[in-house]
Amino acid sequence: MKRNKIGLIGAGNIGGELANLAMTKQLGDVVLFDIPVKEDFAKGKALDLEQAQTQSGSDSNVIGSSNWEDLAGADVLIITAGVPRKPGQSRDDLVGINVPIIRNVAENAKKYCPNAFSIIISNPLDAMVYEYQKVTGFDPAKVAGMAGVLDTARFTLFLARAANCSVKDIRAMVLGGHGDDMVPVLSNCTVSGVPITQFIDQETLDGIVARTRKGGGEIVKLMGTSAYYAPAASAISMAEAYLNDEKRLLPAAALLKGEYGFDGFFMGVPTIIGGGGVEKIVEIELNDDEKAMLAKSAESVKAVVDVVNKTPA
Repeated sequence: MKRNKIGLIGAGNIGGELANLAMTKQLGDVVLFDIPVKEDFAKGKALDLEQAQTQSGSDSNVIGSSNWEDLAGADVLIITAGVPRKPGQSRDDLVGINVPIIRNVAENAKKYCPNAFSIIISNPLDAMVYEYQKVTGFDPAKVAGMAGVLDTARFTLFLARAANCSVKDIRAMVLGGHGDDMVPVLSNCTVSGVPITQFIDQETLDGIVARTRKGGGEIVKLMGTSAYYAPAASAISMAEAYLNDEKRLLPAAALLKGEYGFDGFFMGVPTIIGGGGVEKIVEIELNDDEKAMLAKSAESVKAVVDVVNKTPA
């Protein structure tokens, strides 16, 4: 049996942590890819990672490259290519910069990695997933955006800390676009089946929802750049679910075809991820407030998609 090949597009902070996690978990061999001017940087990071893996006992290989041929036949592509946010920027501010980048990545992915499961991290995420799938023409089941897992991770942490319980027992989900209109679903949130409202009062819950929506911006303000440990861990959870056919229920940006009343764009919804990629979109019951918030989030996503569609080739 051959090892899986995992292509990481972008060798920056997220790319390096993605490689580290993929190798530590022995998900497969890794190609850490970046543009030609950063090829030596990618090679140096790959060498550092291989040396580090002697301490964990991983036998995965990693190379740094700027040659798409090295990615040929990849089983998974995780795409971080693009400019990260800076303090004061919204994710939508990155449209003009990152659209040409994602289009270039998509053209090459179509040529060299036609059978890969593609996980998009680049921002503005929902619009970047939409554009990537449109350019590649890939089966929508084989293309997904990472953000729901990340937003849910932030939500889960804040809830666990407030409830004074283990993060392992929080059952939570964040839906909608990866932006300030995301929808933390409190009505379905439990601590191992017990409603979260038995642990946390409504005022505190409202504060946690607000903090979750601004979770990425909080880190950008503190560090001066986007988060990378949690985004990488979130994408690796999706890759594991695909490679190991785990059938995990994970919130991810998937192409909607009437689910939740929306059609023709990608947005964060509950999905089953297994060996077929996004195998199913799960429609959960939402209360009236959550339905209204999801509709508002959808309008925000569609507005950015409209901008992307008008961006010249």
